[in-house]
Amino acid sequence: MPLRPLRPGDRIALAAPSGAVDPARLALGIEILRSWDLDVQVLPHVHDTHPALPYLAGTDAHRAADLQAAWLDPDIAAVLCVRGGFGAHRMVDLLDWDAMRTAPPKLLVGYSDITVLHEAVAQRLGLPTLYGPMPGATVFSTDAPTAEHLRRTLFEPAATTVLTGPDATALVPGRAHGTLMGGCASLLAADRGTPAARRTFAGGLLVLEDVNEQPYQLDRILTQLRRSGALEGVAGVVLGSWDGCGPLDGVRAVMLDHFGGLGIPVLWELGFGHCPSAITVPLGVPATLDADAGTVTLDTPVLTVPTGA
Repeated sequence: MPLRPLRPGDRIALAAPSGAVDPARLALGIEILRSWDLDVQVLPHVHDTHPALPYLAGTDAHRAADLQAAWLDPDIAAVLCVRGGFGAHRMVDLLDWDAMRTAPPKLLVGYSDITVLHEAVAQRLGLPTLYGPMPGATVFSTDAPTAEHLRRTLFEPAATTVLTGPDATALVPGRAHGTLMGGCASLLAADRGTPAARRTFAGGLLVLEDVNEQPYQLDRILTQLRRSGALEGVAGVVLGSWDGCGPLDGVRAVMLDHFGGLGIPVLWELGFGHCPSAITVPLGVPATLDADAGTVTLDTPVLTVPTGA
């Protein structure tokens, strides 16, 4: 079922399924969202902190309850995760996916640790999602182009069907077509063997980025994905940012070692993920990767107006 673009006055929910939230930083993000004429609902446990594990935004049960309540609410058009960190793995299996499947479809937005939820929504609900900035993250309130690209993707998705960035170049040349899927590399590796993990990304354009993982750690992550069968049949690879991952030449060498001999195009640094300025990348939608041109072009906008609407 297609998801429609947002409209002024739409109600959106802010959830904290992962790490504890900085209230001042989130307040800046909420101000931006309200400037877009959105009705922002902050869910009850967003500002909680786990009683024993202070890096979590409240208990697993409370974080899951917030997300599920928002998903089942027919008046909520989208759920925006306020930050990443860690914690989605702990609560994802507490969600009632059967109930969520019967609810009116809605959009999920987030990146980093939210990769776990992107995969679960794709596998269990069959809906597209947005790998994009979060209102409680610094980049959302400090970099205007980051927020603007998300706004246009939400409200004017026909204007964001061609994705590129100033540093987007071919690591391996060529063109490929497939469904965009993936996210944060370390989270995809950690997801292997769990109930929502897909067996393989075959036929897909695999979207990958990460933060604070040195080249040898990225090597380990990609080796895990390869040995688990996740990389079998991948049509192309779209790489994002590698902030804090050591010398970029070392990161490039790891990527070439794993993907260079597969006969598929690999695009270097599309400009998404953990970086000072980031674009929003839809997941779960078909697209064409042109590594030589440095572009990813969606077949159709990720959000569409239903016929007759």
